Amino acid sequence: MSNAFIIDGKAFAAQLRQRVAAAVESFIALTARKPGLAVVLVGEDPASQVYVGSKKKATVEAGMNSFEHRLPASVSQDELIALVETLNADAAVDGILVQLPLPPHMDDKAVIAAIDPGKDVDGFHVVNAGRLAVGEEAFVPCTPLGCLMLLKDHMGDLSGKNAVVIGRSNIVGKPMAQLLLAENCTVTIAHSRTQDLPDVVRRADIVVAAVGRAEMVTGDWLKPGAVVIDVGINRLEPEAGQSKGRLVGDVAFDDALRHAGAITPVPGGVGPMTIACLLRNTLVAAHRRAGVAAPEGI
Repeated sequence: MSNAFIIDGKAFAAQLRQRVAAAVESFIALTARKPGLAVVLVGEDPASQVYVGSKKKATVEAGMNSFEHRLPASVSQDELIALVETLNADAAVDGILVQLPLPPHMDDKAVIAAIDPGKDVDGFHVVNAGRLAVGEEAFVPCTPLGCLMLLKDHMGDLSGKNAVVIGRSNIVGKPMAQLLLAENCTVTIAHSRTQDLPDVVRRADIVVAAVGRAEMVTGDWLKPGAVVIDVGINRLEPEAGQSKGRLVGDVAFDDALRHAGAITPVPGGVGPMTIACLLRNTLVAAHRRAGVAAPEGI
């Protein structure tokens, strides 16, 4: 087994959260108010409830106000959009996050479109997606933003690197590709219909796996020394005597260690970065709304 470097997303995220908390104190001193994040949860999805709980805890720990709105699954789309519009108009709210997935009777796109792009700290609004695509200032989805931070921290300048993003979702794959393009990488977006996918991946200096298939990317897919960012979170079936299965990524971690130069683990890699970047985006939103420059290094 090689000595592939393990990229510690948990430690990096903890440092980012500390920087955000320090900047929140400065913001409060300057504006006499706390930045505020509103999180809207519709229904009783267990995973969403865990995410919302951890987001609230992290928001409060960073010194921000957390506004939580829990609605029954039976709520109408019009009622949800009315709440979003109320939050758009609320001066105490800098960021709005509607937890996905929404119940089947709702149109995710219509709900996201109702969010003020200046408060869209998830970066899912088409205005922010468009701004990112044309290189203007935008809120970037938290997971790809976290991936980019980890890549730059480990590699420094990414110019000229050959990057392959496996997955083309609006939440991770597409914005990840845009961010890498902005860093002057040569970017390929690969997906389920890509021909000779292992050969495509083998040419990459940077591999971002965000396809949602457990351990799909094996070590022999990787160029020796490649830097691998594993966005996947998949739970395997429990083995005999286990109450629940292991969490694994989209990359076969132990196998990849023999080929990669560096890799993020699952758990403890990209996951902690997502909430840290949400706090960062909320802080930036608060500064923009106050007409104050956001601090460097956030």
